[in-house]
Amino acid sequence: MNFIITIQNTKLQNLLLLTVWLAIGIGLRLTNLTAKPPWTDEFSTLVFSLGNSFLPVPLDQPISIDVLLQPLQPQPTAGIKDVWQHLSTESNHPPLYFILTHCWMRLFPADEGLVSLWGARSLAALFGAISVPAIYALSKLAFRSRLVSHLAAAMMAISPYGIFLAQEARHYTLAILWVIASLACLVIASRHIQNRTQIPILIALSWVGINAIGIATHYFFTLTLCAEALVLLFLAWQQWANKDTGMQRQGDAANEKKISTSSPLLLLRPWLRIYAVAAGTLVSSLIWVPVFLQNSYGGKLTEWIQSPRTGMAWVSPIFQALAAWITMISLLPVEASQLAVVLASGVLMLIFFIWVVPILLHGIKVQLKQPQTRLMIQVFVGLVVAAIALFFIFTYCFGIDLTRGARYNFVYFPAVIVLLGSSLAICWDGSTLQKRRWGVNGKKAVMIIGLMGLASAITVVCNLGYQKYYRPDLFVSIIQQTSNVPVLITTTQKTHVQIGEMMGIAREFKIQNKKDSSPLFLLAHQDKDPSTSTAALQKTLKTLPRPLDLWLVNFYATEPEEAKTCIADAQFLPAVNGYEYKLYHCHD
Repeated sequence: MNFIITIQNTKLQNLLLLTVWLAIGIGLRLTNLTAKPPWTDEFSTLVFSLGNSFLPVPLDQPISIDVLLQPLQPQPTAGIKDVWQHLSTESNHPPLYFILTHCWMRLFPADEGLVSLWGARSLAALFGAISVPAIYALSKLAFRSRLVSHLAAAMMAISPYGIFLAQEARHYTLAILWVIASLACLVIASRHIQNRTQIPILIALSWVGINAIGIATHYFFTLTLCAEALVLLFLAWQQWANKDTGMQRQGDAANEKKISTSSPLLLLRPWLRIYAVAAGTLVSSLIWVPVFLQNSYGGKLTEWIQSPRTGMAWVSPIFQALAAWITMISLLPVEASQLAVVLASGVLMLIFFIWVVPILLHGIKVQLKQPQTRLMIQVFVGLVVAAIALFFIFTYCFGIDLTRGARYNFVYFPAVIVLLGSSLAICWDGSTLQKRRWGVNGKKAVMIIGLMGLASAITVVCNLGYQKYYRPDLFVSIIQQTSNVPVLITTTQKTHVQIGEMMGIAREFKIQNKKDSSPLFLLAHQDKDPSTSTAALQKTLKTLPRPLDLWLVNFYATEPEEAKTCIADAQFLPAVNGYEYKLYHCHD
């Protein structure tokens, strides 16, 4: 009886501790959720999830704030069909997350007539919070250790990278859940490969379904699948290399017999269904090819990661990748406005990583030497290494710099957290730690790493790290302090990305509700010939009354003759993330 009570108490304690990690994860992800202005990718989520389109926004003519923000207004008649129609023709993303967001945002009332930003971001935050118990389950499945599982869950809860993804109205946190689920199937398959046993049909079918849903959430989920395939190839090579090393006992209780591990039938046994999973996954990915072919915007929307390699561009991917890896566990206020804070944060992070990297590597090495954990370490290390290799192959061989978007590392982020939990478990145990690291024992080291993670999480939610790529709040403040006459904000427009950039500015004016400072916007369309943007601005300047302040924002075309009659502002104006601008004062 006492034994049963002890087991029940242990389960209750584990559940309570996991609840603590979940509460921390939810709390951090919901903190200051709308304090940061949305950026252009989030505007894409908002517009398409409403079932609206960017196409009705007028081009090549001055428009008001309300006209520019019209796609952000909920339409009662818009449905899932509209979400898919506009998304498939104007964007380059699969529909699942946008459909879920469409249904979710109906639960929240409009804010100033516009879609609720809190409502849209809260769905991503919710998926991010669910990743905490999900990573616990994956770690438990892989290492069969509550200690590893709790440490992984705790690190997922406070990971600054995880919180950064969870506080954006984007699909990355949902994709992370599918990555975790797919990795769980990989773990099960790896054990069956090791034991030369058949993968259960339910697991095989679930794996195909998970992979199909993952691709329907984000196309880069295929990078996870490619990394898994490389891990399976490694296991196949390892199995073939060791096929003649011994005998394996199989059979039931009534009749046991020894079968040589070199038996072709035995070697094939776990692989037949893996081949079937691969085939099913391939079919589920091929159905999206027609969507790519009919989308005329896809190439334009990915131009930002396609750039020629010259000078420092050859080494910048390495530093970009390092920055993303570091922020999975640590990020101090390196984007604060005070230089002293930035420098101090950089120094502390450098000291921290000089101290922590040997500890983490030691833990991985110890787990690799233990027979009961060797396979899982090989699987997760192999997946991370394979994914990183794919990133650099795309970057250096195909000219597609995937390292420029830290968010793309979601494809292997869960594997990193699992490895982190397994390494910290060795550190916590301390029995294999040969010596203290700078006078700090194992448990204290884990606590320091946890406190650093918590401080990093607070850094992100306070917008002192992983700041938004665009800061329209700062730019609007500069306009209001500088311009005392009517304002025209002009940009060159190629896709809805530039419309989103201007929406950020318009939304800031809208929420401040200042009727006396409502600018006009000009989206000067540009396809292949920049002169079309120049002509549109020339025509507009001739029709608008003076005085007028002309703000050229991300304007990549020749300035028209009419603009040369205006006076360029000579004062020093601060730089703003995402907005490269010039100011001209146009008088009578």
